[in-house]
Amino acid sequence: MITQECQVILFKPQGSIDLEGGKALSEQMANVKTQRDQLWVIDLAEVDFMDSSGLVPLVKGLKVARQSGCRLVICNCSASVRLILELTQLDSVFDIFDTYEDIFTIAKDTNLVVLG
Repeated sequence: MITQECQVILFKPQGSIDLEGGKALSEQMANVKTQRDQLWVIDLAEVDFMDSSGLVPLVKGLKVARQSGCRLVICNCSASVRLILELTQLDSVFDIFDTYEDIFTIAKDTNLVVLG
């Protein structure tokens, strides 16, 4: 499901982000009409499993977002998903927030520009 509102693009993958789930997420991201300064949020609240093939769409999405002048963040990671990101050291590449609301609270506290 993709929701576009006030320059925030929300991705809410469900189940597993493995080879198949990763392809679906990649397709969703590819279908977004990018505009400069959008905030792409990947909400992983409903993801219970992610393997190494699931990291590919996240990294590709980050690359596309940055090339388009957008920002990509991740929120609501389960312990197992966070562990995968930590083991691959991608936790230092992605901006990861505990909750969706934290993205906007922390952004305001640190003067980050978030349109919306």
